Amino acid sequence: MMDFRIQGLSPEPFLPLYGLSDEELANRSAKRYVASAKAGFPDRIEMRDAEPGERLILVNYVHQPADTPYRASHAVFVLEGAKKRYDAVNEVPEVLLRRLISIRAFDLNHWMVEGDVCDGRELDAIIHKLLAKPEVAYLHAHYAKPGCYAARIERA
Repeated sequence: MMDFRIQGLSPEPFLPLYGLSDEELANRSAKRYVASAKAGFPDRIEMRDAEPGERLILVNYVHQPADTPYRASHAVFVLEGAKKRYDAVNEVPEVLLRRLISIRAFDLNHWMVEGDVCDGRELDAIIHKLLAKPEVAYLHAHYAKPGCYAARIERA
């Protein structure tokens, strides 16, 4: 069975936002939130749900920068202060397991070749099924209900 790798977002693009005032964040089209519940504030760097009381920044992120009709960006939460990104092989983080996931398969030219929706607990099997197809170069996982980008998945 093929190995896969899930990585959180690099913290680098978000470091300049950490510690900014709410007004400064608003000037950059971003907003600070304080997690009020265990689920509902999924950080894209550490790939975990923020704990109640932790601060996150909601910001637009270009997750599909390719110059195709699939070019896309969407809102993502990043944990304020996160410096180490999630990086694991053959492991689906809990933040994905507990949600309905839309998974999109792209080829080397960044054209979508297939898509599916699954319960996060089925994600491991869907990842293996899609990455077994030779035309698939990588996958994007999205939280299906809000449609927000969650993670990129590649062959390891």
